[in-house]
Amino acid sequence: MSAHPSTEMMVKPHPPQGVIAKLKNREPIKRPIWQEKPSLAVTIGKFVTLIVVTGAVLFPLWTIVLTSLSTQEAINAAGGLVIIPNGLTISAYVQILSGGVVSRAVGVTMFITLAGTAISVIVSILAAWGLSRPGSLFHRTILFMIIITMFFSAGIIPMYLLVSGLGLINSLWALILPTAVSAFNILIVRNFFMSIDQGIIDSARIDGAGEWRILATIVAPMSKAVIAVIALFYGVGFFNAFFNAILYINDNDKWPLQLVLRAYVLQGQSFVSSGGADTVALNQAQPASLAIQMAVVVLAVVPILLVYPFVQRHFKSGILIGAIKG
Repeated sequence: MSAHPSTEMMVKPHPPQGVIAKLKNREPIKRPIWQEKPSLAVTIGKFVTLIVVTGAVLFPLWTIVLTSLSTQEAINAAGGLVIIPNGLTISAYVQILSGGVVSRAVGVTMFITLAGTAISVIVSILAAWGLSRPGSLFHRTILFMIIITMFFSAGIIPMYLLVSGLGLINSLWALILPTAVSAFNILIVRNFFMSIDQGIIDSARIDGAGEWRILATIVAPMSKAVIAVIALFYGVGFFNAFFNAILYINDNDKWPLQLVLRAYVLQGQSFVSSGGADTVALNQAQPASLAIQMAVVVLAVVPILLVYPFVQRHFKSGILIGAIKG
């Protein structure tokens, strides 16, 4: 009596013996080296390298902060920068923040950084949104013109003539408007906008939302990562800028912090009052002490160090997506 047909169909044929032998003798597939578990020696090497790099970064910051908090006797005993704490004091910070050019420069720098970053981010978002829409008027031509500016520049003299013609010499707006827009940041934001699902935007249009509402309530909240990244780029650029102040600012009362830092540290100059509380002049005869110089350096570095950790988590989603998608 023959077996049931369904039982015969369930019986699977065995593979030939030659195929089995080849499978047994086949070499195991090797994974890429970066997927292999590192050995103990490699792990220890990575740990030591990380410690060395971290120390190389933190040691200069340690000496600068410690020197700014040291007395003149401790600085003289150390022969310069202080490494071991001895006689700590905040007199240098009290001296530079109690009034005068440094405290005024901090206010100028804060205004330039906050106002410049706000203007730059808004303009970059609006420009990137218009350039990311395929149906916008002359968007390819405008995009090409923006890209050209990344490779060719008119130079310092035409820029100075333009700023002078607009009447911005010796004005704080001369430190904001000439560098308010970055072509690179516009391209990053544009590419990020283009990575957003078009179906979401089309659904909003079907519901009656206009371009401004789509940008403000849908696109901008979805683009917090890239907006945070370009805001950091703009903020650091405005905070650290000093060359435009050399070109366009003639009044010492309008100097930003970085230009004051340059006069304190590189040129060894201090500032004294001359003829009134609001008038400040350079004093070549009395160079600033090392503690005051390092205190100014700390004031110029710490704000960026405090802001960066809050924006660091957005770098991967902000920069990589904006740079790859296009």
